[in-house]
Amino acid sequence: MSTISRHDAWQAGDSYELYMGRWSRPIAARFLDWLAMSSGLDWLDLGCGTGALTEAILRQCDPASVIAIDPSEGFLARAQANVPDPRAQFHVGDAASLGAIPADSRDVAVSALAINFIPAPVGALAEMKRIVRPGGTVGFYVWDYPGGGIELMRAFWAAAVALDPAASELGEDRRFPFCTQEGLLDMAREAGWVSAECTSIEIPSVFRDFEDYWQPFTLGAGPAPGYCASLAPDARQRLRDRLSATLERSEDGSITLMTRAWAIKARVR
Repeated sequence: MSTISRHDAWQAGDSYELYMGRWSRPIAARFLDWLAMSSGLDWLDLGCGTGALTEAILRQCDPASVIAIDPSEGFLARAQANVPDPRAQFHVGDAASLGAIPADSRDVAVSALAINFIPAPVGALAEMKRIVRPGGTVGFYVWDYPGGGIELMRAFWAAAVALDPAASELGEDRRFPFCTQEGLLDMAREAGWVSAECTSIEIPSVFRDFEDYWQPFTLGAGPAPGYCASLAPDARQRLRDRLSATLERSEDGSITLMTRAWAIKARVR
């Protein structure tokens, strides 16, 4: 289901923090509130990225242990710097690496904003279920790309497409059409998640000014920044000028945009 874009760039952990990592953290906290897990459990965080969800698990859920896995060494380096807690173990790997984790060995398996980037997402969800003990919980969340739930990206791609119609094929809404409530529930059911539930999680993304919004797009970490970094300087300046002219600002110059994620959870039987 997932499509890999030539503009994806997932090694620069510091750059990703500025782009989406800072919005991942409040979403992670609300996702864990919704899961409502007890303390002392063994967790898996698949696709941990720069550690937003791992950090929130340690802070909110008092786990016995967390195994955090991500294919990007750059992201893991940032995650380990962010999360020095000895209960967390970080490993380079991906969904295909979960076979090394014994069945029925974790109480909770979760994934944050990563399932849509996995080439075989249904298989990854099935593996998460396999390693969770009976009575445990599986869950994940992804951005609502098709519904325009990430307004900071929607504004970027709208401006990019106005200047370069070919960019329409690169937007996350085109690449991840299954990131809807119905599509994600269908994936969960196909993976054997029984009685899966879905909810939406929304937070505002507030930028101090236009530069705070624009600068992360120039750093190359993620599909939209990867596209921006690939542009010739004059084309990048035209894109910057168009965005600057179209984004609404408050009286203090700040820009407030909405972000929304779909979250799925199920109990393992």
